[in-house]
Amino acid sequence: MSTPPNHLPNPTDPSGHSSPPSHLPNPTTPPSHSSPPSHTEVFEYALIRVVPRVERGEAINAGVLVYSKSFRYLGCAIELDEARLLAIDPNTDVTAVRAALGAFERACTEGPLADRPLGERFRWLTAPRSAIVQPGPVHSGITTDPAAELDRLFTTLVRT
Repeated sequence: MSTPPNHLPNPTDPSGHSSPPSHLPNPTTPPSHSSPPSHTEVFEYALIRVVPRVERGEAINAGVLVYSKSFRYLGCAIELDEARLLAIDPNTDVTAVRAALGAFERACTEGPLADRPLGERFRWLTAPRSAIVQPGPVHSGITTDPAAELDRLFTTLVRT
């Protein structure tokens, strides 16, 4: 018996007919726009970098922003490694850096941008800046869970 692509025989169905896997949308049910997609979608992310001496170009990764239009998701994770920062520039104003990083985090959910669409907030947060805290370039990927991507990217690109 041949199985159509993306369909597996249902072991509990005595007839041996194949049924779509549970992660695929049911073709007879119209798509719901009120619930997040259950399939793979595009997401975008950018690192948040601390550049204590812009003229030298040295930076440490201090956070990640993740945005997915399809999942209606905008998330941010931030952690400042003060020892690494002070190793690059011992004269860095750590209090000012923490305040700037907090502003990135708050802009995801509150403040003057809170009533703007998520995409606008992400674009504003990732706009190039010549400040001590600046976003890196925007990258993209595919995911079924943008919150899990935020955790993975944060662990891989900031904490290591």
